[in-house]
Formats: sequence, structure tokens, C-alpha cells
Amino acid sequence: MSPANVTAPIPARIEYLKVQNFRALREVEFKELTPLTVLLGPNGSGKSTVFDIFAFLSECFELGLRRAWDKRGRSKELKTRGSDGPVVIEVKYKEPGYPLITYHLAVDERDGAPLVVEEWLQWRRGQRGRPFRFLDYREGLGRAASGEAPDEQDQRIEIPLKSPDLLAVNALGQFADHPRAAALREFITGWYVSYLSADSARGQPEAGPQERLSRTGDNLANVIQHLVERHGDRLERIFEVLRQRVPRIERVLADTMPDGRLLLQIKDAPFSHPVLARFASDGTLKMLAYLVLLYDPSPPPFIGIEEPENFLHPRLLPELAEECRAATAATQLLVTTHSPFFLNALRPQEVRVLWRDEQGYTQTRRAEDLTGVRAFTEQGALLGHLWMEGQLGVGDPLVNQGAPTRPLKGGRSA
Repeated sequence: MSPANVTAPIPARIEYLKVQNFRALREVEFKELTPLTVLLGPNGSGKSTVFDIFAFLSECFELGLRRAWDKRGRSKELKTRGSDGPVVIEVKYKEPGYPLITYHLAVDERDGAPLVVEEWLQWRRGQRGRPFRFLDYREGLGRAASGEAPDEQDQRIEIPLKSPDLLAVNALGQFADHPRAAALREFITGWYVSYLSADSARGQPEAGPQERLSRTGDNLANVIQHLVERHGDRLERIFEVLRQRVPRIERVLADTMPDGRLLLQIKDAPFSHPVLARFASDGTLKMLAYLVLLYDPSPPPFIGIEEPENFLHPRLLPELAEECRAATAATQLLVTTHSPFFLNALRPQEVRVLWRDEQGYTQTRRAEDLTGVRAFTEQGALLGHLWMEGQLGVGDPLVNQGAPTRPLKGGRSA
């Protein structure tokens, strides 16, 4: 059973990410990102920081740059130590039917307040066409071309923003005259960067169906209610997979209490009465939340999951990795992990190895670019086993905090 046959259209795909001056990410590039990308490395190597890049960008669009900036301690805590330049995030993504689009955002701080130093959107028409910047802003001033497919012939109109801390894509994306900005805005605001917590899933929220799982999972009962009312077949598939992972589970109930709250209950097959969610195991609740997320009838265009192995039995992790890959038929996933069992289900091109160099800055390589890894896996070796045997060169927090010990192919980026 797999979430691959969801009916949602294929969303935009992120193919490239560059980050400069964001905490330990002084200068890092991720090229040729796969639909499922998994970050591997020791504690403190920068995995969570890369994860937070997506959360930061999403919050800039949802909450505004000022709140996202202040939440992370402003320039003092957010910018790379010893760096005077702005924080730069550059994303290249592909919308179905359009050329590769580059979104560039540079943010800095002035007089204690953040401002957008530079923001632009561009694409290249054809293999030899010149890059055309159809949105170009600096500190609230700039120009943008209108129309569904702007090109060099389109007139770019001066449209000043009300404040230099506003993102032009976010502001102009609310208007029909700028459909490409609107598409990017919808794409980023739809991202789901999860911080799922079993304790949050045990809550008793107010009754009422909700389509999307919250980032903490505190509305799990509401999403179950929505699936009961609108997508019963999908819910039955979730229960079927859950029973395969937790054999005694029969079904999950979301009942409305007299005070208007939802009570999440889990029916265990041997017993006549269900168990309240607050008494269920952490692993059961986390697995249920992951399945609800991966089997979403209309999934987010991008999903981030940190360390899915927490509270789950190791033997469940290869199957969870396969379900993550199957879900990429309708979404894109970024996952961080420390689990060799999760890694065992992955392909070398899906894994990015992270470590900190002697200056303390994060570096990264694709697992398939580490010498010998491709040959090992072609002979049937599993990545998790190679990692535990030291073939990837990083991962042991007590022995190796530097670069991979095995020779590398290629340059600094991956």
C-alpha cells in the first residue's frame, strides 16, 4: 500500500538551493535535488539549520520578514559569525510547463530592523536564451513584469512597496496581474515544515474538520474528522497501513464530546473499548501522524520531516522511507535522520552528507559522490550499513567531526 496514487497534480519542484551567511551555512549549495532528499550527519553538522531555511522562508511569506527574523534572534544570532554580508537564499524550481525559475532573496539588518536588500525572479527561455529578470527589487523599490509568461518584450512597471521589509513576491503575488509571483507565493506558503510531537497529538482540540495537519500535529483529531467526513476510503487505507505497522490497532476514532472538543481514541483489536489517545504510545501516535501526512488527498507541495525515527521501532523505518519516496509522486520531501535503518531504504543520490569544516562552517556532499559508495551499492550494499562501517566518513559524534575521511570526487558543492 502506497501513497503514490494520490490524485493531486505534480507541484513545482525545487532543484537547487544556495544559502549564504545563515548561521553555520556560510556558503552551501545543493545541486540536483531529488524529490526525496535526506540529510545525514553528526549532531551540530547543520542538518537542522538547512531544515530551518525552509521554515524561515515559509514564515517570511506567512508571518512577515520581521517576525521570522526576530524569532531567530535577529542578526546577532541568525547571521554567520564573522560575516558582514546579508543572508542570501536562492532557490531554483521548476513549475510544470515553464522554464526553470530562480528566486533570489538577500536580507540584512539596519538599525535593528530587517530589510530586503535584494529580491528577484528570473528565468531563461530555451537553452541559449538570456536570463530575464521579470521581478527585480531592492529595499522596497523595483519593477515587475505582468502577464502569464513575461519575456524581454514585456514592459516592467515600477511598483514601490510600502516598506523595505516587505517581500515583493509576497506583496505582488496577491494580484492577478502577476501570476508567476502568485504561483511562487502559493508554492511557498503551502510548504509543510513539521515539528510533530506525540504530546501535541494527545490534545483535545475544539471539534471541526480540518484538511491539513498542523506543524505540531495538535489538530490530528480534526484531520481524522475531516477524513471521516470527506475521504473515508483514504482513511481506511491509512488504517490498513497502520495495522501493518502496529498489528493490534483496529481503527482510530475522533468523537465529539459534550463540551465541543474532539476526543481521539484508538481501538485495540483484543478489547471492546478504545483507548484514549493520551494513553497511547508515542510511536503509535507518531506513525499515525506520518501516515495522515503522507496519505493526504491534497498534500502540501513540500514537506520537511526531522528525524522520523524518534519513538518508532527500527524495523518500521525502511518501510516509512519507502512511503516517503512513494509520496513524492505528488510532493517533495526533505528529511533529516540519524537512523541507519531509514538509510537502508535510500539511494545514494537521495542522501546528502553534512559536516563542519575546521572553521566551523557546514559543508555537504552527495553520498553517491563519496569514493566507493556507488560501487558498494551496485553490489547490493545498503547505505545504513556503509555509514555504520565508516564508509561515508562522517556520523560518529565521538570520533569524526571533520570532513569525510574517504576521498571525495567533485568540488565543494553537491
